[in-house]
Amino acid sequence: MSTSTSPVMELRNVSKRFGERTHEGLKGINISLAHGETLAVAGSSGSGKTTLARLVMRLTSPDEGSVHILGQDISRLGGEALRRIRPRFQMVFQDPLAAFNPRANVKRILEDPLRIHGLAGRNEYSDIVVDALQRVGLGADHLERLPRELSGGQRQRVAIARAILTKPQLIVLDEAVSALDVSVRAQILNLLLDLREETGVSYLFISHDLAVVRAFADRMVIMEEGRIAEEGDTETVLANPQANTTRVLIDAVPRLNV
Repeated sequence: MSTSTSPVMELRNVSKRFGERTHEGLKGINISLAHGETLAVAGSSGSGKTTLARLVMRLTSPDEGSVHILGQDISRLGGEALRRIRPRFQMVFQDPLAAFNPRANVKRILEDPLRIHGLAGRNEYSDIVVDALQRVGLGADHLERLPRELSGGQRQRVAIARAILTKPQLIVLDEAVSALDVSVRAQILNLLLDLREETGVSYLFISHDLAVVRAFADRMVIMEEGRIAEEGDTETVLANPQANTTRVLIDAVPRLNV
């Protein structure tokens, strides 16, 4: 983990409401993520996990509070200022097939971030894209394939390759392994751990699966109805849960020995 004392991500008293309803998606959230750290956000469906991820990615804005990435309040940024920092934080979704242009091949999918953010000359695209594929365990023979021609694990590897192309310091993983079978899930998690070791990237890991969280995350936050029910070191939280929500989630994973 980096020795930097400033967090790569910080949410300060963040609240988010939806429309005219009185229900709040998030209520007074305060969390931070250090460089090179993995923070899991766990909770049942509707607890606010995905809303939190969308706020961090600036896909929506808080009604109260602020979201800081690399020291900048992205909830206040727009235009060119937001465009400049955007490559520094990326997202991998649960269903990459839905996140990809179905008519674009892998080559185009991976070239797009380079083109959009002006990160390389056109003559450099090929080498950069092939290198990214190789780093996630795929080869140049995948470049001409369409997303539907790839397996679930291959699509997720392409999604990770696309995320790392911009050399981000933060990657948000929103249920990024939950749709994969057990063996492929383990391969993807090991890949992510290797990338973190290699690059020092930080992960915000959104998940409902505490067995996966235990294997992957340094710290964890348990969400309940838009609030933080519990947080701390992953092993400590799972070994000695304080919140009823945490105990319910643990009970839902029979083989999680804590």
